[in-house]
Amino acid sequence: MFQKNVFTSALVLILAGVVYFSCIRQPEKSVDFNADVRPILNTKCISCHGGVKEKSGFSLFSRADALRKNNSGKPAIIPGDPENSEFIRRLTAKDPEERMPYHAEPLPQAEIDILKQWIKEGAKWADHWAYISPKNPKVPTDELRAAVNPIDNFVQARLQQEGLKPAPIADKATLLRRLSLDLIGLPPTEKELQDFIQDSSPQAYEKQADRLLASPHFGERWAAMWLDLARYSDSKGYEKDDYRNVWRYRDYVIQSFNQDKPFNQFTIEQLAGDLLPQPTEEQLIATAYHRNTANNDEGGTDDEEFRTAALLDRVSNTWEVWQGTTMGCVQCHSHPYDPFRHEDFYQSMAFFNNTRDEDIPNESPTLVHLKPEDELLIKELKEWVTKELPVAQKSTEIIRIEKLVRITEPKIHPHAFDKLTNAALADGKYLGGGHNGFARLKGINLTGKTDLIVSIANRKGGGTLQVRQDRLDGEVLAEFKTAPEQEGRGYRREIINLNPTTGKHDLYVVFLNPALANPQDYVYQLEWLLFTEPLPGAGKPGYAEAKNKLQQLLNAEAEKTPIIQENPRDFWRQTYLFERGDWKTKGKAVRPSTPKFLNAFVKYQPNRLGLAKWLVSPDNPLTARVTVNRFWEQLFGYGLVESLEDFGSQGTKPSHPELLDWLALNFQHEQGWQVKKLLKLLVLSHTYRQSSKTTPELTQKDPANRLLARGPRVRLTAEQIRDQALAVGGLLSSKMYGRSVMPPQPEGVWQVVYSGMKWETSTGEDAFRRAVYTFWRRSVPYPSLQTFDAAGREICVSRRIRTNTPLQALVTLNDTVYMLAAQGLARKMQQSGKSPTEQITSGYEAALFRKPATLKLKALTKLYQQADIYYSQHPQDASQFIGKEAANQNPVPRQLAALTLVANAILNLDEFVMKE
Repeated sequence: MFQKNVFTSALVLILAGVVYFSCIRQPEKSVDFNADVRPILNTKCISCHGGVKEKSGFSLFSRADALRKNNSGKPAIIPGDPENSEFIRRLTAKDPEERMPYHAEPLPQAEIDILKQWIKEGAKWADHWAYISPKNPKVPTDELRAAVNPIDNFVQARLQQEGLKPAPIADKATLLRRLSLDLIGLPPTEKELQDFIQDSSPQAYEKQADRLLASPHFGERWAAMWLDLARYSDSKGYEKDDYRNVWRYRDYVIQSFNQDKPFNQFTIEQLAGDLLPQPTEEQLIATAYHRNTANNDEGGTDDEEFRTAALLDRVSNTWEVWQGTTMGCVQCHSHPYDPFRHEDFYQSMAFFNNTRDEDIPNESPTLVHLKPEDELLIKELKEWVTKELPVAQKSTEIIRIEKLVRITEPKIHPHAFDKLTNAALADGKYLGGGHNGFARLKGINLTGKTDLIVSIANRKGGGTLQVRQDRLDGEVLAEFKTAPEQEGRGYRREIINLNPTTGKHDLYVVFLNPALANPQDYVYQLEWLLFTEPLPGAGKPGYAEAKNKLQQLLNAEAEKTPIIQENPRDFWRQTYLFERGDWKTKGKAVRPSTPKFLNAFVKYQPNRLGLAKWLVSPDNPLTARVTVNRFWEQLFGYGLVESLEDFGSQGTKPSHPELLDWLALNFQHEQGWQVKKLLKLLVLSHTYRQSSKTTPELTQKDPANRLLARGPRVRLTAEQIRDQALAVGGLLSSKMYGRSVMPPQPEGVWQVVYSGMKWETSTGEDAFRRAVYTFWRRSVPYPSLQTFDAAGREICVSRRIRTNTPLQALVTLNDTVYMLAAQGLARKMQQSGKSPTEQITSGYEAALFRKPATLKLKALTKLYQQADIYYSQHPQDASQFIGKEAANQNPVPRQLAALTLVANAILNLDEFVMKE
């Protein structure tokens, strides 16, 4: 009995304990704002309660906004108290007129529970991962003993979590082709491959990497990537889309990559090279980065409107390229998903708003590239300055004269005139005036200005141009006359003496020629004016000669590159916020600055140079991450963050966040921002060198290879496909730099209105230069490159989306360039063996660096035999197919035609247009 009672009592105690402990609530896992809460707010709430709209005064843009009082006079979220938070009550309301989201599906209970828990824990907010400075992560242990460098440690640690193993290293031929195409954009030669195969040293692969990194073709390959970002084009854009002489900027990019110019220096030169102390010609050309914006030359357009459009583009471009940020959203309202406020856009715009360019046809400011004989003139002019000035003033004055000749700023353009009477803006761009016509310039500072330089054209038999001070009948400060026989000389630069005065004055430009039969006919037409200080030594013997040399230089025939120049103080513009993004509706004035939640801007100058230095500061959380991610994508097909253009909360999450941070910090601090060091680290890794062969299971688990359990297998870029075909066909020119060329393209592509530009097909080796040198017109990009997803270059393109369309095959099967490349390969095949089998095998090996499989060789041989039979029966078709010249030079034209057809098939194989 006793034992029974004891047992019963023990059982009761145990059961009671089970009940007791089961009633104790287990501690809930803390809510992660970025992982759990932000996705709900962004997808379900932000459209009505964020940066764009704040319905009922409630905003989830930031924690401060979310906790403030709304239109009801109370906060919607009470930290720690979900039961009394109006936010939760509205999510769970039964009345459809009260329940949120309004007139949409209710939130799932699981999401409501997350939001309740979040509020209960204090409604804590967290910055998005990309806006937090990277911390040096611990490199994982190499448990597989397969890591070559820390990249592999991070990748293999992730693979182990997924139950995967890295693939073995690819064979030497595949690896060298991949490496060569990636680093210089060209396939290896047969000799280079044989040297690699025969080199059995442990450093064999690294030596190949070093060779390719040192190649002059390295810069050509990587410039193609950067020119998409820079929206580089040989034309101005818009409907007229006229010629733009900016190829020297493209050459600057190629040279910068070849020199391994540190990326921070590369950044500063492009964004603010003109603000560096005594900038070099190269640094001035670099600023053409932001002169690649479109320019509208059409008559009747508002220059200020299109200057503003260029400004808006520069802001969006800078933030996308260096910060991976969709700042374009912020032009009209605060960002819906990321903590960028509406005013942040215009504070950024203030950095760019004081550049001299004003959307005018001559694209001023431009850098003049003088001919050797004119360089001698400028040398003589400098000698005059040196002779006439004391030592302390020589350097400053020589720099001024050099800038006056080579840049000639600050020009005043016709759209600055007002009160036009019997005068007009011809074509909306040039100021023309009839007899007694005039136009006014307001508030021109004339202190120290005793020379007026004008770009002027005669129109009707000579006449007089006067500049009067303050009134139409005011003092004549300057006067210029021409005789009737000087009519029709076109625009020329004239230096006119200006009576000395001080302070700011309104100036009246008056046109006079009483002899005109029609008083409305133009006396003169003005392109621009420039008020400037005189040359030193006025009144001394030789001064007139020196001034004449200056005028000769101003009129010298020379190429000009559009560049950026900062406004002097007299031309300074105030920047305003645009209400709802409308450039005509100005809001409050703003000053240059950067978003407050990113690294502080206080120690930088409030100009473009300060902005550039801020971007490449070690404290900036984004620039290094965005940059290493871009180079990673070029090698592996996908970035560690797939959305290269968007590191914000709506972009993709990093597949390997610790690796991204390690690479970013290493790039800045260990590699000194040097791209070649970064690329060498990437290509030496086991991760890069893996075979791209896959299995059905791996393809199903990781179809895009985001886990990196195998090597990259992606289609080559448009430029690589074209250059590879020409290289394999033995046609590719090695000529570097210089003007853009016009290789063969289909007839009739350039049927563009309002322009006299023509596509004049280049001859000789210029027809077969690398794709990076192809003339790029925005309205009509080179067709075969665009078919393979090359960017149109109207705007910045961070990431080309690879497509797969029938049109691509039609291009490589029929385009003149690819047919000529196939014929070049066919000639090599003819010389490599006697039998068709030998010839076809050699052609396949030349293209793909391996022998064809039996079935593939059989299919190609059958194609040859069918073509050979056909062309033997139709010799005229063979002659037409390969061209009469080739047919006349070949002893057996039908065999060349048949081999060309086979070579064309080889150049169209999947493995030829793929990197694997």
